[in-house]
Amino acid sequence: MRSRTFLKAEQTALSWDTPGLIAGVDEAGRGPLAGPVVAAAVILDELNPIKGLADSKKLSALQRERLYDEIRAKALCCSISLATVEEIDAMNILQATMLAMKRAVEGLRLKPNKVLVDGNRLPTLEILAEAIVKGDALVPAISAASILAKVYRDRWCAEYHLEYPQYGFAGHKGYGTVAHLAALREHGACPQHRRSFAPVAAVLR
Repeated sequence: MRSRTFLKAEQTALSWDTPGLIAGVDEAGRGPLAGPVVAAAVILDELNPIKGLADSKKLSALQRERLYDEIRAKALCCSISLATVEEIDAMNILQATMLAMKRAVEGLRLKPNKVLVDGNRLPTLEILAEAIVKGDALVPAISAASILAKVYRDRWCAEYHLEYPQYGFAGHKGYGTVAHLAALREHGACPQHRRSFAPVAAVLR
């Protein structure tokens, strides 16, 4: 049984008020039927604030593109990582998302003292971390991460559209729209479709 002194020291060590650099982490692409899941980690510069940060889903594409460039220019450091379709199919989308987030944090040039992650689950990290539900609307660093991840993945979809225009990736970004499902039934799956997802598995039978 641990002593009260040890418990008090342990609680102090795990305090979320630890000073130092804070990284915000978010992802894009858990729901689509195709493409990687992308995660970003951002450490903002308090002396170089960025106006207009918000949940990426609440911003227009033009606003996201503008903020993407500003975040890359003004943040102390940022990192964008992904988990591939093969990894998603091998380990499931939740675990692949956690892997992408872990890679994003580990890719930061500066090591944060604390990591704030959007949602209610945490990747396995060797750094103090806290999950914040709706964090992309509450924490500027998470908002910035959500914007980087969303824009990066949207650009990926636009590029992949050039190779497989019949699926319409530039428009629906891989989500299971009526047009996308119809294209799947007509053309079958392409290499970037997630075969572990039911609508894709259905056309492979």
